[in-house]
Amino acid sequence: MLKILKKIVIFSIIITLIFYINTSSVVYSLTPSSEPIYEGIDVSDWQGYIDYSSVKANGIEVVYMKSSQGSNIKDPYFDINYENAKANGLKVGFYHFLTATTTTEAEQQARFFASVIAGKIPDCKLAMDYEVFGGVSVDEINNIAEVFLETVKRLTNKEVIIYSDLSNAESTFGRELAQNYPLWIAYYGNYNELADISTNWETWQGVQFSDRGIVSGISGSVDRDIYTKEIFLGETSELPQVDNVSETINTQSIFYTVQTGDTLSEIAKRYGTTVEELESINNIANPNLIFTGQQIRVLTNSTTNGNETRGTGSIVYTVKSGDTLSHIASAYGVTVAHLVEINNIQNPNLIYPGQKIRITESKSTTLNEPVKQSSKGYTYIVRRGDTLSQIAKIYGVSVQYLITKNNIQNPNLIYPGQIIRI
Repeated sequence: MLKILKKIVIFSIIITLIFYINTSSVVYSLTPSSEPIYEGIDVSDWQGYIDYSSVKANGIEVVYMKSSQGSNIKDPYFDINYENAKANGLKVGFYHFLTATTTTEAEQQARFFASVIAGKIPDCKLAMDYEVFGGVSVDEINNIAEVFLETVKRLTNKEVIIYSDLSNAESTFGRELAQNYPLWIAYYGNYNELADISTNWETWQGVQFSDRGIVSGISGSVDRDIYTKEIFLGETSELPQVDNVSETINTQSIFYTVQTGDTLSEIAKRYGTTVEELESINNIANPNLIFTGQQIRVLTNSTTNGNETRGTGSIVYTVKSGDTLSHIASAYGVTVAHLVEINNIQNPNLIYPGQKIRITESKSTTLNEPVKQSSKGYTYIVRRGDTLSQIAKIYGVSVQYLITKNNIQNPNLIYPGQIIRI
């Protein structure tokens, strides 16, 4: 009898231990928080100018847009993405690319994020994109994430959401974050497969299911997403003003054509970046293998009210170390000859840090007032929301005429500050 009782006691202890182990490390399969599913995209300066009327006609309902990165980088297309997406009746959300390695930096970046989006009216929860951790521990990552999210909530009075890839959702972001903040997950495949995957979250409110989506109105590929209704804010209102303690930087993309003898490290040094960043943004598998004629995308920074100033339709750029006139011309969609002419530059190969380069010389940017430029005809400086067909109609010319005269490769892709010769 005693042996039987002893076996029962041992069995009970084992069952209790198994139950404790299972409940202390409980994980959940991922399912949508509700039905129906809303079609969406997420965008940044990668996509350039977007025709949101075509995007909406293609069935897209929700657009998440990058607003900022780090403590001082504002996406240069954020304002125009917001204005044009809203104007076309799309639901909009904002995300910040977090780079903090301390909780102090997390708080600073949350304040910067809030200052960039201040005054706008989001329809969706404010998102944290935190995927580059700089070698900090898992515990530190979770603390940094929580400080960022709570600071954003406090400053904006809006709900927040975590964007994460599957690996970090499984092994980096802990249960406490999962219990307090919803999930927008990157999973490239059939989202129904997430039901067989275990994480600390029970449900998702968004899935980024592809980074190679093709959507009308967008040149090239775009991230495709699906969302549930829970992604939407319960209350939409204008975001409060928040003081920006940082000097805002706008990122710009330029494309460098590889020359014979170039190396990725030399290109990185020339533009003040790293080989790792060039590898990442250009999807380069082997940094030692680049070839003559290859186009390398480089992100450069220009300080708003510093390296770039705007007023009454004009743009003035302050030359930085490493700049060339051809790179500046490429960044603003103008020609070197145009910059040489309006700046009276004697030697286009000789510019110096601190030099002021006028990009445009317009005194007006209204569609009804073309800018006369000596004997060379008229030019128009593109404003937010402009289309080539609108400009052609105003000036009584055809779209094809403008395409040919301005050597435009994609008639759906023009951007603010670009000079159109009429």
